[in-house]
Amino acid sequence: MIFRRSLFAATAAVALIASAGLAQAQQAQAQQAQAQQKVQIDFWHGLTQPLGGLLEQIAADFSASQPRFQINATFRGAYPETMVSSIAAFRAGNAPHIVQMFEVGTATMMAARGAIIPVHELLRTTGVAIDFNDYIPAVRGYYALPNGNQMSMPFNSSTTIMFYNKDAFRKAGLNPEQAPRTWAEMRQATAALKASGHACPFTTAWPTWAQFEQFSALHNVPLASAQNGMEGMNAELRINSPLHVRHLTTLVDMAKDNTFRYGGRDGAGDALFASGECAIIHASSGFRARALREVPGGAANVGAAMLPFYDDVAGAPNQTIIGGASFWVLNGGPGRVRSADEQRGIAEFFAYLARPEVAAKWHTDTGFLPVTRAAFARVQATDFYRQNPGADVPVQQMLRGASTENTRGLRLGNMPEIRVVIQEEIERAFQGQQTPQQALDNAVRRGNEILRNFERANRS
Repeated sequence: MIFRRSLFAATAAVALIASAGLAQAQQAQAQQAQAQQKVQIDFWHGLTQPLGGLLEQIAADFSASQPRFQINATFRGAYPETMVSSIAAFRAGNAPHIVQMFEVGTATMMAARGAIIPVHELLRTTGVAIDFNDYIPAVRGYYALPNGNQMSMPFNSSTTIMFYNKDAFRKAGLNPEQAPRTWAEMRQATAALKASGHACPFTTAWPTWAQFEQFSALHNVPLASAQNGMEGMNAELRINSPLHVRHLTTLVDMAKDNTFRYGGRDGAGDALFASGECAIIHASSGFRARALREVPGGAANVGAAMLPFYDDVAGAPNQTIIGGASFWVLNGGPGRVRSADEQRGIAEFFAYLARPEVAAKWHTDTGFLPVTRAAFARVQATDFYRQNPGADVPVQQMLRGASTENTRGLRLGNMPEIRVVIQEEIERAFQGQQTPQQALDNAVRRGNEILRNFERANRS
């Protein structure tokens, strides 16, 4: 009898579990069916973890906040790979609705007339309103035409700052609360780190962005003519100036004495600091989320400071320029215009991104800039900056100095290709195959050829 009761109880329990499992499965199927009934909007991005996961969560939160639209956010490789794959997808007739494009792809995207739907046209067509006057001018202007018409949706804007390992500073006898301010102090600090046994005192991520593009703005010198390309496609590179040659010479000399390690192209250098291998890095302010998570010792061991400068250069230090990316709206392919529902969904998603609470949370979670005044004010009203020393460094650096034609940003055609050229030439200098002057002369010559090709291909 006891056996039968136990058997009956066990059978009932199994049935109950199966019933609960079936209910959960049915609920999941119902949720999936509901999501599939929404207007589907594909969104390709180029952010690795943890940033990619945070961005995908924003897309998921928007999708859950309303019943009409589903944003399907997927990682498509780093920024250059995302750019190439989205162009190929457009030509094949299956482009994503939204693509995240890094800032140096702006000129290329603006020239892709039939492929894109400018944001100002999208908002006019759909009747959705976004107050771009609330956006930080340096952010808004980078992705707008001279008349102020917004071409893409600003989102993850960053600037280059300096991160340093406080524990490495302590072991070298350096003040862990005081980073080097000038390049002379950088030489002293990296020498002390080397003497303490640190094998990699200093590295850089995004070498062309950090050591040439940001360097130029910081010292208020042009990277290119025609206001860095903002005035038109006839721009020519200016990175073989005496100051640029001086700076590359500094880096080459530091590489020779093992106080600087070239970490590789684009964002490859990030891993060297995240692992604790290198003590100082110049990197995107958006690197903060990864640094806090991965650097041995955690957040208490990560210092943040403004970029160093040459203090004998008149006007330095000035403000830096933005990096990061914006969101571009693509048609499906040649002759494939987006439907009214698709355009409305994209516009509603962009309006969601502009909300102060969304922009503020993205800033505090990642280290990217608060792109609107309302978002910045929202964070200032909290204890976030007091509780997270250094989190306001990129904002303060962007507000320092004066806004000039050298700090508005860049609009150079095929800039990603130009970056590759610059990296190739400076790598030869680091390898001792040519002098810094020869490297930058070659980079200017080859880069100008790319600019002229772009100009010929896109002249109306």
